[in-house]
Amino acid sequence: MNTKPQIALVTGGARGIGEAICRVLAEAGHTVVVTDISTSGAQALAKELNGHAYEMDVTKPGSVNKAAAQINKEVGVPTIVVNNAGWDNLMPFLETDEAFQNKVIAINYTGPVRVCRAFLPGLIEAGGGRVINIASDAGRIGSALEAIYSGTKGGLIAFSKTLAREFARNQITVNTVCPGITNTPLIQEITANNELAGRGIASIEKNVPLKRMGQPEDIANAVAYLASEGAAYVTGQTLSVSGGISMAG
Repeated sequence: MNTKPQIALVTGGARGIGEAICRVLAEAGHTVVVTDISTSGAQALAKELNGHAYEMDVTKPGSVNKAAAQINKEVGVPTIVVNNAGWDNLMPFLETDEAFQNKVIAINYTGPVRVCRAFLPGLIEAGGGRVINIASDAGRIGSALEAIYSGTKGGLIAFSKTLAREFARNQITVNTVCPGITNTPLIQEITANNELAGRGIASIEKNVPLKRMGQPEDIANAVAYLASEGAAYVTGQTLSVSGGISMAG
């Protein structure tokens, strides 16, 4: 894929899908800014990739705004922004409570909204750029035991489409990548102590047409495409990376 080196910011970049995204963007020649609530993980990865690491908690406006100011001043304005930070736990809807609901919404929906508000002015001033939001197939088709999560990811898809329309005049593309079941540390943590979740994940994996669970690199490669010059005319799109378990009509 054709690529022009840029500054690429990835939230939740220290592990899992975020780490894989940082790696493929670095391989494409971009200067990667790894942001995460885990500063030690972000710093270790940034050092390996000759990038930069900043602490960022997407649930806190002060944290996002502070990181944005530091990054713009010390590294430069990111023209690729990847909203990857996310979190969930699997349980029946009626077992969820306000605290769980608020945490899922704060990380998966309000977080990306906040990051976009902080960094889009820089993309406008730079004359264009890419915003790539990591949602989920749960937000496209629903997912048992993930009612709140599915709602946030569906909201993120709609939010992305609206930004794509609003900022097209600024030459900013906004697209969404929707992973299916993916082998990440979070999935391993969820299933380790949750028998119901483990059975659910196993059932989904069994029904994937390509007969395997997705790997973080599968998602990262889709992000790399949307960040490339080859995707300059692609905006407002929702790309499912799920091994075929869900297919767009």
